[in-house]
Amino acid sequence: MQLKQWFPFLSWPRLSPAMARDEVLAGVTIGLMLLPQGVAYAALAGMPLVTGIYAALLPSLVAVLWGASPRLGVGPTALTSLLIGTSLVGMAEPGSAQWVTLAAWMAIMAGAVQWLLGALRSGWLVNLVTSPVLNGFTQAAGILIFLSQLPDLLGLRSSWSALFHDPSLHHFDGLAFCFGAGGLAALLLLKKLAPKLPAAVMVVALCGIISAAVGYAEHDGNIVGHLPAGLPGLAIPAAITMDQFSRLLLPVLMISLVSFLEVASSAQVEHRHTGTRWNENQDLIAQGMAKVVAGLSGSFAISASFSRSAVTLHSGAKTGWATVFAIAMVLVTVLWLTPVLYHVPQAALAAVVVSAVINLIQPRSLRALFRISPIEGGIALTTFVLTLATAPRLYWGVLTGVLLSLCHFLYQRLHPRILEIGEHADGSLRSRGIWDLPAIAPHVLALRMDAEWDFASSAALERYVTQVLQQQPHIQIVYLDAQPINRIDVTGVESFMRLRQSLRKQGICLHIGGLKLPVQAILDKAGALASGPDLQLSRTNAQALLTMRVSCTTK
Repeated sequence: MQLKQWFPFLSWPRLSPAMARDEVLAGVTIGLMLLPQGVAYAALAGMPLVTGIYAALLPSLVAVLWGASPRLGVGPTALTSLLIGTSLVGMAEPGSAQWVTLAAWMAIMAGAVQWLLGALRSGWLVNLVTSPVLNGFTQAAGILIFLSQLPDLLGLRSSWSALFHDPSLHHFDGLAFCFGAGGLAALLLLKKLAPKLPAAVMVVALCGIISAAVGYAEHDGNIVGHLPAGLPGLAIPAAITMDQFSRLLLPVLMISLVSFLEVASSAQVEHRHTGTRWNENQDLIAQGMAKVVAGLSGSFAISASFSRSAVTLHSGAKTGWATVFAIAMVLVTVLWLTPVLYHVPQAALAAVVVSAVINLIQPRSLRALFRISPIEGGIALTTFVLTLATAPRLYWGVLTGVLLSLCHFLYQRLHPRILEIGEHADGSLRSRGIWDLPAIAPHVLALRMDAEWDFASSAALERYVTQVLQQQPHIQIVYLDAQPINRIDVTGVESFMRLRQSLRKQGICLHIGGLKLPVQAILDKAGALASGPDLQLSRTNAQALLTMRVSCTTK
């Protein structure tokens, strides 16, 4: 058992002939999707195109072998590639040796962060990025990815500035436009009409054949060109300066976080599908190891693609063997078939990227957030706007969103829901204001706080009781329904003791009902529950109601 914890792939089932057939078929489907996307996402990251294939080899193999979710669609992804490409702007020329070195160090550093978080069992930190923040960021990232691919998609030969100052069709390559727009239309159509077909490979192959047939390369067409055959070696990248290291820190943290959120969204679907518990820490370790290997092989950081993960599940894959076979297919390509990609137009790769990220742009989800919670909708919108406004420094949008979410969370904790309660017709204690209920008794103030009794809520509860007692000086019993209180900290204990002492001085009895045993144990340790005429404990609300109606202890 201990060995399988260190090497999760040892728990995979042995391949039977029937299973091998199914896993190979699923692997072919995944590989046909992984190959063109890998090359396209390398372009998005500003890397040499062949590094997208390298990223789909050893790094992806490490991720699937050591991961807790073997059916993840591991490999290059759009969001992570975008973060790499935008983070390195101004530090090197895209595609240059220095750019590759910086991208490799980013992968190693991000991998080290993820491995350390997994080893320390700190996977819960990903929950700091709330759904509204992720929603705003991914939609903004989708727009940025679309805009980055637009020149290749439209066949724009010059810059947008040149087009603006001299509007003319000579700025465009008509054939590239046909490859880009036609390829995108074909991809979207195939995705809708025949979702099980390897649309990306079919469109890229068709564009490559047409490109070769019409001599697109000989007419200075923008094509993939020569890709080096063979496998990359493992080596530590060239050293970088301390200034470069410091400039990479924030982007590295952002890649560590966002790439694992990609993993989380896919892994949770897989484990819900199988009815198993997700071990996020093991996947963190696996993703960290994969990124380090990616950096050592001269590639860039990988993650998990939601679309490829969905294809993996829908293609009938039962284990990680399907991904292994997909990687084997990519291996065959890099060893012997790279010349096949020579004539593929860059416009076709841009169409692959756009078709993959177009589902990220969903304005309706932002509107839905505002209907559910205007504040969280505002956080999502702020993240969205700042991510666009601060591009290429995309991390500022997410960091601001996380900060706003934490502020909103703390505000809610500092302002807990405190209600005066009365007896409902069904015997339960409910809000007097909502249900228009009378007081339990004229001399009783019955309260419920729907929060933990800790440093955040203590002051609010004491303030509420003080204000009500000033308005109702005839109160002889303060009853606190403690059933919602599942935790108390030191500040809460001190607050309890102050409240009890204050009420005792006023001749008021504090009655606690439904106190949970863990909370009661902490109060007992502090000596806060010492018996006396000023304190009454009831195990249930029914018992408390009976006691309060029979007598009132004020002495």
